[in-house]
Amino acid sequence: MTDRPVDEMRFEEAMAELEKVLGQLERGDVALDDSIKLYERGAALKTRCETKLKEAEEKVAAITLDGDGNPTGLKPVNDL
Repeated sequence: MTDRPVDEMRFEEAMAELEKVLGQLERGDVALDDSIKLYERGAALKTRCETKLKEAEEKVAAITLDGDGNPTGLKPVNDL
């Protein structure tokens, strides 16, 4: 587990750390206090991953296509 703030992580970083946290929790070989900290960190990492996925989905949804299916630009976010 790193000390890096979760809200600064890219999706891939957060997902990789979340996998490590889950592995530690599943093994069950950590003390109770550490398990609680891991669970809290895992919850924050899960939220970060969900947020980054939502942002990516919104960006993809905003791409406009021309008549031939080629991307031509982005719609304003408020038009979504």
